[in-house]
Amino acid sequence: MSWCFAIVNKKLAEIYFDKSKGRVEYLGHCYVSRSEYKAKEEKKWIKRDTVELRLIYRLGRYRKID
Repeated sequence: MSWCFAIVNKKLAEIYFDKSKGRVEYLGHCYVSRSEYKAKEEKKWIKRDTVELRLIYRLGRYRKID
């Protein structure tokens, strides 16, 4: 299981996923606040990951926003 930061339903979240055979299976997410992360490296991760990954979670399914 891996995790990264993402924007889910217009809020910052940590998203958990499994990657196998070129497919990504999203397992879940939890909403977080930017103020919870103080380290410079964590702030860099937030900035990098949220540009790349924006999702909508609805009815138990994740959809990627382009």
